[in-house]
Amino acid sequence: MSVTFAKGFTAAGVVAGISATAGKKDLALVVNNGPLKAGAGVFTTNRFCAAPVQWSRDVVKDGTVDAVILNSGGANACTGVEGYEQSVKTAETVGELLGCDAHDVAVCSTGLIGELLPLDNVLAGAREAYAALDDTVSSGEDASQAIMTTDTKPKTVTRLGSNGFRIGGMVKGSGMIAPQLATMLCVITTDAVVSAQQLQAALSAAVDTSFNRIDVDGCMSTNDTVILMASGASGIEPDPDEFNGIVANCCAALARQIIGDGEGSSHDIKITVNGATDEDAALACGRAVAASNLLKCAISGNDPNWGRIVSSLGTVPVDVAPYDPDQVTVDVNGVRVCDGGKPGHDRSEVDMTPREIDIVIDLNSGDATATVWTDDLTHEYVHINADYES
Repeated sequence: MSVTFAKGFTAAGVVAGISATAGKKDLALVVNNGPLKAGAGVFTTNRFCAAPVQWSRDVVKDGTVDAVILNSGGANACTGVEGYEQSVKTAETVGELLGCDAHDVAVCSTGLIGELLPLDNVLAGAREAYAALDDTVSSGEDASQAIMTTDTKPKTVTRLGSNGFRIGGMVKGSGMIAPQLATMLCVITTDAVVSAQQLQAALSAAVDTSFNRIDVDGCMSTNDTVILMASGASGIEPDPDEFNGIVANCCAALARQIIGDGEGSSHDIKITVNGATDEDAALACGRAVAASNLLKCAISGNDPNWGRIVSSLGTVPVDVAPYDPDQVTVDVNGVRVCDGGKPGHDRSEVDMTPREIDIVIDLNSGDATATVWTDDLTHEYVHINADYES
């Protein structure tokens, strides 16, 4: 059901002729029908951020978001003034259709960098999507399909609060995934009565422990956008801690689905670093290991090569993560392959057949912990990205 699970929201996904794949749904519209129109956003930190990111950053500044329009088939990144004007025109068209200010319409795009969008198709698609808006399960599903690029399946989530408020969401993302978001577009909706300030705080915290802790291929996108909107249609004011926790849970669930659909991947890799001096140290170590293409290739070949784990771990500067290499242990799927910086059990004892590979590193230098997710790299990943256009 995704974004239409929360009351007060309608959605649509249509074929607009933007994607190079004929007949593919490639434009989605999600509308907040209120009575509350609160919104928040988190965006890529890439300095080459796309035109729709530049536009949408300004949209969320006043805490009001009436709608989000999203397209696959083209990123509208590195397209100069003309590309920015395309985002403006798209927002203006949606604003006219809804009778709201264009500056309350967020715009999201994903696809090939460096090419303008077929604007006539985008605007015609916006009108078609407006006409198809509905709050049904199928409308939410259509929207989640329309934002897919190399994704093999839609990624959605729904959660119910203890006193009846609802949260739903959708995300796209499969490759070009690295810490500091990913090549992802995400829309989360709630019918709770929540201020824009709380939405922003909840979303920023949730993103930090979810989307910012996944890494498929170490590549940061130009278009990453996460939008959270509240309609207030349930009339329920949630407990702040519960609300923040459910938003975090939704983001974690969606992030995990991205990892599960990594381009051509055959293993999902969970890397947990324990025994660090603080969380930042644990996270730095986890990210260093997750960024190792050598490790990802080894795991693709069902080889629990712990040497590639500790060698990546050793690149983290001492002032960032102080630990004694001779005290470090590494377990892979429950088998201690490295014990005190030296060989433990033979790596042939590790069962590498499960889809999920569990790597647990203990620095034995403190009490802090952090978890990062990544994928292996396969021949299929190379084929997908060698052939990728839109």
